[in-house]
Amino acid sequence: MASTPSGNRPAGPRGARGTRSTRVHVVSDVHGNAEALARAGEGADALICLGDLVLFLDYADHSRGIFPDLFGEENADRIVELRTARRFEEAREFGARLWAGIGADRAGAIEKAVRKQYAEMFAAFPTPTYATYGNVDMPPLWSEYARPGTTVLDGQRVEIGGRVFGFVGGGLKTPMRTPYEIDDEEYAAKIEAVGEVDVLCTHIPPEVPELVYDTVARRFERGSRALLAAIHRTKPRYSLFGHVHQPLVRRMRIGATECVNVGHFAGSGTPWALEW
Repeated sequence: MASTPSGNRPAGPRGARGTRSTRVHVVSDVHGNAEALARAGEGADALICLGDLVLFLDYADHSRGIFPDLFGEENADRIVELRTARRFEEAREFGARLWAGIGADRAGAIEKAVRKQYAEMFAAFPTPTYATYGNVDMPPLWSEYARPGTTVLDGQRVEIGGRVFGFVGGGLKTPMRTPYEIDDEEYAAKIEAVGEVDVLCTHIPPEVPELVYDTVARRFERGSRALLAAIHRTKPRYSLFGHVHQPLVRRMRIGATECVNVGHFAGSGTPWALEW
């Protein structure tokens, strides 16, 4: 397998048996960028999405997302300021005061906004798409929006072009309390269920300082020790992930495995490509 810049699929490369090569595009952290998502599969045999379709709050543009739609940009500015300073308790108290103004149906207001985004995101997926959840996603809703041609996988495997891909979605528990955070044991069980694969696809990275540190947020995000152990034990060709938007290191080898942060698709609009 070789990673290449994304773009139009070349017509020519053929393997030893005269078969056409396989090209897969991989995206993560889509966060509402449906326009670019609709083009992400161009030139590829399949698209892989590693989650975070929902845009709750854009830390680069505080006018975008569910939070500013409900509470306005000024309040979004304030909560970003508190979270960036790691003043999470103050951020929760500030958010609680805002939500009190919504009334009792906080969950209903969020779900309505998420459903609107999911309708747009899933309509943009090309065929075929293989997708798993990010930490800000709401898994119970995906089955309502995934159309034929979109396969949702979590703790499962699939074969693409003769290679086995394993998928593990979600994130681990943090003070941010995003919607799909699970405990370490449940996450480790999903990693174990996937077993040995050629390409291990997750939303969060393995627990390696260079891969989990966000240089703009200036903090370590949570990576998975179980994922790191599986990489050492099963030696997949690739470990692909997202989650950390501005990582200190985007790519590094762990033994025989090439570990790659496929990029912050909401910002770049460009998929990462894998060809073999």
